[in-house]
Amino acid sequence: MLSGPDLGGGYLHQLTTERDGDRTTFTYHAQDGGQDAGGPPKGPLDPFGFVHPPSACPFGGPRCWHRRFLLPFSETARVRPCYNRHRFVLETLLDQAYAGRAVDVETAVPELLDRLERSGLSSPTDFYIGGSAAAWLLGAPLRPRDVDVGVSRAAVDRVGAALMEYLIEPVATTDWPGVGIVRGGRAFVGTLVRGARVEWAVALGEEPRSPYEEWGGPIGGARTVSARALGRTVAVTRPEYALVRAAIKATGAPAPPLVDWLREFGPDLELFDALAERARLPAEQRAALRGRLTAEGAGAADRGARRPAPS
Repeated sequence: MLSGPDLGGGYLHQLTTERDGDRTTFTYHAQDGGQDAGGPPKGPLDPFGFVHPPSACPFGGPRCWHRRFLLPFSETARVRPCYNRHRFVLETLLDQAYAGRAVDVETAVPELLDRLERSGLSSPTDFYIGGSAAAWLLGAPLRPRDVDVGVSRAAVDRVGAALMEYLIEPVATTDWPGVGIVRGGRAFVGTLVRGARVEWAVALGEEPRSPYEEWGGPIGGARTVSARALGRTVAVTRPEYALVRAAIKATGAPAPPLVDWLREFGPDLELFDALAERARLPAEQRAALRGRLTAEGAGAADRGARRPAPS
């Protein structure tokens, strides 16, 4: 054990390593800490990439949450601060996920862009903003839950270096549920109580085949537009990515307000169809969304319409 037991966010935490030659697996452990940790926790940790191991954990038992990273043992001194910042900001992350606290993108996004640009990273060659944060930067009526950053393979570690003191996970080879094996990292950009979770990664192994990949796909494969916001111009993915993600999470709920905004912005129906097919949206839900996008008054995808972005 490298650290622990430690407290944070209602959980009891440990940091451990398993060595196999030059390869080391670092593991964050988290279990319900009860009253001793100010618990019970406000919610489970799966929104942050944690999973339960297939067998009982020797440290936390059968309900211990794990996040695992493959790195050389020489990186130990870099992993410890990430582990500590993770547990320090976990209360804020849980409040954002379960208690209605707004994600402070107004604080996080300018700081993120400043750090990346000061490190010599440029948009769109090295990075773009994706997901709900991209739609927010274009003026969509939504509040991002986090900030997704699409990166080139060459830029993954450079983003981590630019955000060093904000890292809550080391840049490493790791398994992200729903994405697969990636090289990526996570940071909480801002103070311990005001900021946003930032995530970036590239998929390892074969390149994704879809020309419209976003998360973990090749940086040239996503469809992007330019957003002029927060005093700078940055490449962001088209709002169809955020719409389909919202539709996946809706599970029968009314269509998100993003669909009506996107109709006025100007939908890319080819992209929507490809993403909806890949996401396996139910036919009825997909038809309903497409119908809203193509209702009278819809703009052409190439007309360049823009809503005022955040200032």
